[in-house]
Amino acid sequence: MSRPLIRSRRTAVPLGVAVVSALALWPAVSASAAPAPVPSATGAKGAAAEGTLSYVVNIRPGHGPSAAVRKAIAKAGGTVVASYDRIGVVVATSADPAFAETVRAVRGVHSAGATRTAPLPAQSTTDVGTPKVLTEKQTRALAAEAEPGQDPLEPQQWDLPAIKADQAHKKTLGSDRVTVAVLDTGVDDTHPDIAPNFDRAGSVDCVGGKADTADGAWRPKSGESPHGTHVAGEIAAAKNGVGVTGVAPGVKVSGIKVGNPDGFFYAEAVVCGFVWAAEHGADVTNNSYFTDPWYFNCVADPDQKALVEAITRATRYAEKKGAVNVAAAGNENFDLAAEELVDPSSPNDTTPGERTVDPSECFDIPTQLPGVVTVASTGAKGLKSSFSNHGLGVVDIAAPGGDSTAYQTPEPPATSGLILGPLPGGKWGYMAGTSMASPHVAGVAALIKSRHPYAPPALVKALLYAEADAVPCTDPYDIDGDGKIDAVCEGGKNRNGFYGVGVADALDAVRR
Repeated sequence: MSRPLIRSRRTAVPLGVAVVSALALWPAVSASAAPAPVPSATGAKGAAAEGTLSYVVNIRPGHGPSAAVRKAIAKAGGTVVASYDRIGVVVATSADPAFAETVRAVRGVHSAGATRTAPLPAQSTTDVGTPKVLTEKQTRALAAEAEPGQDPLEPQQWDLPAIKADQAHKKTLGSDRVTVAVLDTGVDDTHPDIAPNFDRAGSVDCVGGKADTADGAWRPKSGESPHGTHVAGEIAAAKNGVGVTGVAPGVKVSGIKVGNPDGFFYAEAVVCGFVWAAEHGADVTNNSYFTDPWYFNCVADPDQKALVEAITRATRYAEKKGAVNVAAAGNENFDLAAEELVDPSSPNDTTPGERTVDPSECFDIPTQLPGVVTVASTGAKGLKSSFSNHGLGVVDIAAPGGDSTAYQTPEPPATSGLILGPLPGGKWGYMAGTSMASPHVAGVAALIKSRHPYAPPALVKALLYAEADAVPCTDPYDIDGDGKIDAVCEGGKNRNGFYGVGVADALDAVRR
């Protein structure tokens, strides 16, 4: 199978270009550098990284770091950036290559590890290119397809009827007492599709591991990724006669910026994001990324083990406080239930190397953490997207994330097999990936929470799964029609590796 160029789910799959401004083109993001051997977490080729790194230090929850831990951090040249006492995670920085090893030896420290292999600050603005704006005539032609009661660009959203969201909207748009926290690259709350439903009090910049509450800190800066804005719009773009319509256009969204200017999602930012969402009333969190720099975090490695532990604590805390955590399954067409996988792209912030990993001990976080809803992607024909990760017992549910129009062509009047959503600066564009599937499920979860405001996360997830439309395995799966099997689906109709329990159903979410 000839597969599209893929970097990761944090940037979505560059199957095509995005459309902006009442529509324009957004270029694809390049792939990671060629791999080189890297046997450990200490840095490229196993050498201790030089310069200041960021670390997580996991201690007993419910207490701040003890005097012995603080003393050890300081002695190892460390500075405490933030201490999330309720979950027992301390974020620190140090230029001492032996920092983690030193701190791990201290009584009361459960684990400690570097969150990156590139020294601070490794943040230069990503060049995303100059949008190419379509003419007003072309824009009007797309909007002319709208019927009474539809937003202008809604006819291009084949994904809404795919989960019966268009029918659900006739019953309810969702409750403004429900908030979905978008942990991502930032959200442009000035966009006309997002502004009516934006929760400013629940929004923050967590890049660096400490909450920045300055007004507008949650927004992507000029030249930064439009990813988070697109995701937020898929969830809750207002039904207001402008642009597109979200899955749950009556609920609130907050923007929690956890992706740095280069698009890296480091553990300290992710921990901060989940804790902030937990303590600011989020009912659902959407996580369309993996935690850098390791695609899979192997618990046999002390650094990676610490990242898994820190983010597990954070996700469990968010769920304990009432949030349903939803995450994208990933875009590499991996079978996450296989006995072994080849990870060719870790660590992705320095020199990646190829390594074979055991999925039972190496985890894509947060999507493979306990309690997190793992979402696979489908295309316009309802089949697994060519890029979507899969795996029996790993994938929980599926939803539209788009695919190449060459593989899955939508019915007219929709013209693209990708997903249409808002982009910063009052624009709109197409993207594809499990990044786009996850917010569809987050939106349906928000509709369930709207219908059942006192339902705890476990019940919301149970209803989400019970109301999904079961889809049997696609067998054989030859998405490009070249006569070769592109992925193998295991399981039955009611639960399998491609679609989990099935495709999310927004209509059932609002009528039960």
